[in-house]
Amino acid sequence: MGLPLPRAGGLCYARRSMKSPRPILIDTDPGLDDAIALLLTFASPELDLRGILTVAGNVPVNLTTRNALQICELAGKTEIPVYAGCPRPLLRHLETAESVHGDNGLADVPLPAPTIQAQKQHAVDFLIDTVMATPGITLCLLGPMTNLAVALIKEPRIAANIGSVVAMAGSFFAGGNSAPALEFNMQVDPHAAHVVMTAGLDVTLAPLDLTHSVLTTDEQLARVAKLPGRIGKAATAWLSFYGAHDRKKYGTPGGPLHDPCVIAYVLWPELFTGKRVAVDIDLKSDLVPGMTVMDWWGTTGKAPNALVLHQADVRGFYDRLFERIGALAAAVQ
Repeated sequence: MGLPLPRAGGLCYARRSMKSPRPILIDTDPGLDDAIALLLTFASPELDLRGILTVAGNVPVNLTTRNALQICELAGKTEIPVYAGCPRPLLRHLETAESVHGDNGLADVPLPAPTIQAQKQHAVDFLIDTVMATPGITLCLLGPMTNLAVALIKEPRIAANIGSVVAMAGSFFAGGNSAPALEFNMQVDPHAAHVVMTAGLDVTLAPLDLTHSVLTTDEQLARVAKLPGRIGKAATAWLSFYGAHDRKKYGTPGGPLHDPCVIAYVLWPELFTGKRVAVDIDLKSDLVPGMTVMDWWGTTGKAPNALVLHQADVRGFYDRLFERIGALAAAVQ
């Protein structure tokens, strides 16, 4: 159940497309689906990517940072600055996902050695500086929320300047992907998620309930394989590796494509259906610390604090995704 996003969302998108690009920051832990999300961003002139922040998650932060640099190199986007962020969650030991993303986080696919280096400034400090200088900026969170949580603790004034936060995080009906009832990003750093979700921000969540409907089936893999050049080759290898693990795990005809849903929503909100609900992060349970408790039916009487996306126009999503990445691939081959 849920209502389509208000028509005003589509109108806002239309106005943005005629004005200057929308300023965004991407906070990420590449990661195979993160890599596809970055390529979509690079290929979208509506977005003004001010920087890439890395965080520990799918693999340790030294690898997520190198991976971000290599993805920039692959796409010919070496002008985009990359900032290394937090190497561990706020309170927990780091849990990683090499079994899903490969030992280096990018399925060990050969990529160009980066000719650029990460910036010397810490990602948290860059986030604070950029948000304070750019009122209304959109933050796209593709990994654990550690960097943003630390920034909110260090400089609470940024909350008033953040236009919106769009995050791949959580689950309700869909259960979990890393543990029962736990989505991976929430499991890695539930305390950071609690800080973000209680900061009074305009938050949109792309949970497993949404992303598990956006499957990279054989049909979609065949479309990826037709993309030209080095980007086409890398994307095909990434999605083939990623999909094989999830097909086996879930028994589905394809693997869920999680993180690109965040960028797609920022670009094309009309493709998605969502509902505003109250979302709490369970920090007390021994079984599921980090579970997103979503008051879908309004039973608690709590005020909604997030727009939770739960349906997508899957055909429209993949058509636009491959159109954009295909154009980028053709430009840099």
